Amino acid sequence: MNLKLRLSGLALGALVIAQPALAADDPTGTWLTQAGDAKIKVAKCGANLCGTVVWLKEPMDTDTGKPAVDNKNPNRALANRPIIGLQLFDAVHPDGPNKWSGKIYNADDGQSYTSHISVSGPDTLRVEGCVGALCGGETWTRAR
Repeated sequence: MNLKLRLSGLALGALVIAQPALAADDPTGTWLTQAGDAKIKVAKCGANLCGTVVWLKEPMDTDTGKPAVDNKNPNRALANRPIIGLQLFDAVHPDGPNKWSGKIYNADDGQSYTSHISVSGPDTLRVEGCVGALCGGETWTRAR
């Protein structure tokens, strides 16, 4: 191997090492929901994860012309809180390698569900909600 090629290989190796990389199973970041209608910022909150709505495709209620609110919430005291800024995760904690479990709030129906979250690829997050043994979920993609 010639010296020039070896030096360029070392330089490339140094660049790769210098690049900050997210762990393959790191769920933190901003994620676009499967429907593309919301972005959720997932961050560490102590040992748990927080998931907060930070963007909506339709931020205004088409009927009132005001910011969208949590109007499906059965608790009338919470039904006027804005969707943007709404905390969706409750006590989502590590539950094994690349797995977090807790509760997730669904503003579409005003209900909370047992949830399981895992990173399914470098830019994909699998989010599931369960009622008893019946689970449904969607895949979120990392927002750019």
